[in-house]
Amino acid sequence: MNLLYKSTRNADKTITASQAILKGLAEDGGLFVPTELPKLDVTMNELKTMSYQETAYAVMKQFLTDFTEEELKHCINSAYDSKFDTEVIAPLVKVGDTYHLELFHGATIAFKDMALSILPHLLTTAAKKNNVTKDIVILTATSGDTGKAALAGFADVPGTKIIVFYPKNGVSKVQELQMVTQKGDNTSVVAIHGNFDNAQSGVKALFEDKELEKELSDAGYQFSSANSINIGRLVPQVVYYVYAYAKLLENEEIENGEEINVTVPTGNFGNILAAYYAKQMGVPIAKLICASNENKVLFDFFKTGKYNRNREFVLTSSPSMDILISSNLERLIYTIAGQDAKKNSELMEALKKDGVYEITPEMKEKLSDFEGGYSTEEETKETIGATYKSTGYVMDTHTAVAAHVSRAYRDASKDQKKMLVASTASPYKFARSVMTAIDEKYDELEEFALIDELEKVSGVAIPNAIEEIRNAQIRHTKECDVDKMKETVKEILGVEE
Repeated sequence: MNLLYKSTRNADKTITASQAILKGLAEDGGLFVPTELPKLDVTMNELKTMSYQETAYAVMKQFLTDFTEEELKHCINSAYDSKFDTEVIAPLVKVGDTYHLELFHGATIAFKDMALSILPHLLTTAAKKNNVTKDIVILTATSGDTGKAALAGFADVPGTKIIVFYPKNGVSKVQELQMVTQKGDNTSVVAIHGNFDNAQSGVKALFEDKELEKELSDAGYQFSSANSINIGRLVPQVVYYVYAYAKLLENEEIENGEEINVTVPTGNFGNILAAYYAKQMGVPIAKLICASNENKVLFDFFKTGKYNRNREFVLTSSPSMDILISSNLERLIYTIAGQDAKKNSELMEALKKDGVYEITPEMKEKLSDFEGGYSTEEETKETIGATYKSTGYVMDTHTAVAAHVSRAYRDASKDQKKMLVASTASPYKFARSVMTAIDEKYDELEEFALIDELEKVSGVAIPNAIEEIRNAQIRHTKECDVDKMKETVKEILGVEE
């Protein structure tokens, strides 16, 4: 079966998976979705003995039907290799009475590695398939993790350039150092004077700029995206939920067919949407619990059916979730609108114009799989400290948001199903917030002294990603105002005015 893709804002035109990966964003500003969600063609009993790479093939071949078996396996094996510090790629760890799916064992110690280590291979394969001769320019906005993971994935990949915009003072010290020390002649990093939503909206505007598209084309370039709006990012994320369920089964933690709940710390909505897609493929997931920090726009949406970004933007200790426009939610809105591109377009236009939209009661009924929750800064901190004291396990701030929300959900609902928590970053990435949650005394230490203390406290070796930035040279110092992003891109690419 050949699975095709269409835009959430125009159902008339379909394209192949490789074309959707190449484009990143549809011409009309919509996101690409499969014309239907495929089902798994292997049983959980077969999946439970598979490696991560084998599971990835079983899942991804259902979505990327215009890739040959050889092409797809090459992409998978090139991505999930010794770049990860564990052969299992995504370990499951039992913490108290929940299961943490550790998604941070890749090169940049955050869950973005799970998809961004394979995206460059999918993209360059897609380019060959479609006879693309231009250099592909990856344009990305980051709230901290996507940027570094994309830079690491695309560094020195022939035929590509990558430009990452991040909010100055809006990411952790380690996140910033990881980006500004990035090697690779084809990499550029720019700090914008604004927040993540400004960066994300700015990048979207550049994608929709027809005049810029022509100028770049004449200079031998075409844009693509490494943000979670790219379907080539989303599909690899479905894999780890399938893998986690199969491993719970193999470890005899659950019976075959037993439903589990999944809690995901969520900013841009891609990671929890991947869990929803896994459920649609046949994974026995009951509730999808969407965990927000104090920027709780998604929590309010699930409660009221109204999405409203007109609110104060809060800088929290979980900066990768400091987002008020969750771009991947559009794929879910399109689905619950009965794949009505016109209805979806109206809602997205209202969000762009007024910063708010409200779904119909019929659409809201279709959100019964989802539950929203949020964690205050105090609750996040308390969760890190309490978990360490009771189990010795150290988690990062984003995972702590999810852990708090999963506990609150269980207490309120009395739902006793097994709980999987997506653990999205290494505590080393947010050492100050993590260590001061364990004991305030650590706040006196400077960044790398804190990291040495964290190693003692956690018993987990300092990851290579941290060691290599300790004394690395700063290579990227460019900054720009939000309204100068276009000029900055042209300058980097040497496209004359």
